[in-house]
Amino acid sequence: MNEKRSNPVKTILLYAALIAFALVFIYPFFVQIATSFKTDPDAANNPLSLIPDPATTAVWARIFGQTEDAGVPITTWTRNSVLIALVVTVARVFLDSLAGYALSRLQFRGRSAVFGAVVAVMAVPGVALLIPKFLMVNYLGIYDTYTAMILPLVVDAAGVFIMKQFFDSLPISIEEAARMDGAGVFRTFWSVVLPMARPAVITLTILSFQGSWNEFSHFLVVTKGTPEHQTLVTGLAGLISGGQGASTQYPLKLGTALLTTIPVALLFFALQRYFIRGANEGGVKG
Repeated sequence: MNEKRSNPVKTILLYAALIAFALVFIYPFFVQIATSFKTDPDAANNPLSLIPDPATTAVWARIFGQTEDAGVPITTWTRNSVLIALVVTVARVFLDSLAGYALSRLQFRGRSAVFGAVVAVMAVPGVALLIPKFLMVNYLGIYDTYTAMILPLVVDAAGVFIMKQFFDSLPISIEEAARMDGAGVFRTFWSVVLPMARPAVITLTILSFQGSWNEFSHFLVVTKGTPEHQTLVTGLAGLISGGQGASTQYPLKLGTALLTTIPVALLFFALQRYFIRGANEGGVKG
């Protein structure tokens, strides 16, 4: 019996190509880190250099308010971003899962129309909803509050669609067995169906956290832009554009961009392993 052996030369070339592609994609991230430790002239003269000359932490001292002219409320912005991202993520995962399960399993009049409306909302550009959002939060009297920042984000049409489609792929027989044992609709959903939907739940968690953490236009519309209601994204955007001098300020821009990128990247890499494992389990069960 002849065993097909892999060609070591082809293997080496393949890994070399993969490493080269990885370096191409990760090099801009290294440039971002290095530039945050550069001076403005050095960043303008050597934009792609990975070695700051001279190296300085002036940008980070300015961001964190350690200089006399800075006074950047980075702690308030970080607290607001974390609070809003956590609340929106938990609420969106729970409510989108409930809505997706109802559209997938419950029989009620108008179910097809409701699902059609969910799909239609997905087709509407987010910018087209900014003025209606402003009018609604102003009418409800919650303008420039945490409620206005959080409430419109707790349900997402795309999340409902993702969960509904995943629940459709699960066998109904398991739910029927649970109901024969006396479990109600919510108990069946919470204890039986939702654990089986782990791949979709993890995917929705990543998307919800990323979306709420990076949200910009919604917060601009529903708040006055005061520091106490700014997040990292809106606050640092104002820091870059609002009277910070006439220079290009690449170190400041890339340093603040790096600060907003790290939490989302850490969440993705932390959950990536569980997502792949859950997807494999879901494929076997299916």
